[in-house]
Amino acid sequence: MASRRGQLLDGVLLLDKPEGLSSNHALQRAKRTLDARKAGHTGTLDPFATGLLICCFGRTTKIAGAMLDADKVYEATLAFGEETDSGDLTGNVVTKVDGFQGIDRDALEAVLPAFRGEILQIPPMYSALKRDGKPLYKYAREGIELEREPRRVTIHDLQLMAFDGRQARLSVHCSKGTYIRTLAQDIGRAIGCGAHLVALRRTAVGPFSIDDAVALDALQSMSDPVSVLIAPDNLPAGLLPAGAQQKDEQL
Repeated sequence: MASRRGQLLDGVLLLDKPEGLSSNHALQRAKRTLDARKAGHTGTLDPFATGLLICCFGRTTKIAGAMLDADKVYEATLAFGEETDSGDLTGNVVTKVDGFQGIDRDALEAVLPAFRGEILQIPPMYSALKRDGKPLYKYAREGIELEREPRRVTIHDLQLMAFDGRQARLSVHCSKGTYIRTLAQDIGRAIGCGAHLVALRRTAVGPFSIDDAVALDALQSMSDPVSVLIAPDNLPAGLLPAGAQQKDEQL
């Protein structure tokens, strides 16, 4: 029974989540690999998205609040000419430009300045935000669209990384609460051709970078996977609440 409960581990794992897994599924695989008793992650990535998933074990789960509030950096790939109901490749196409041949780079560059700085976003219907205790995505699946209040978010930096006329890859440094799917959709509308998100990779969360992350398959093949954990004492100053500095024997 004791072994099934797992070890009392304290530390942070920077995991490079693969495509095709939910964040929780990736976390549970890491938890089993480490034989850890208590684990959590600090911000969901959609199954089609990849990149930095911060997995916390033991008392370091107490950094979750700070990480949810932290800025994020993404690499987002947009496809032009079609808009979907979800804002990404998992949805159904709702508008399409017939005979679409692509856009000029200048057309994209011309609209990007409007999305830098503080902007307003209308949260997507396919989101976990709740109305009357029910997630919006459940209304959306029933074909119901509800009015949503715009929210203020900040795009600290937005740069074009790659472009071929039909798709563009953008680097997005943004505040908490930013919907990259909505950003893709709004950029497509500003150009006038429609767009949706076809790939997303998270490369940074607060002080943590994908450069220091380990892939799930690599973690699972390690002889000593616990060795990659960042110990509580080695976390950036002030990240772990003062009350969590002492080991919690109740974990």
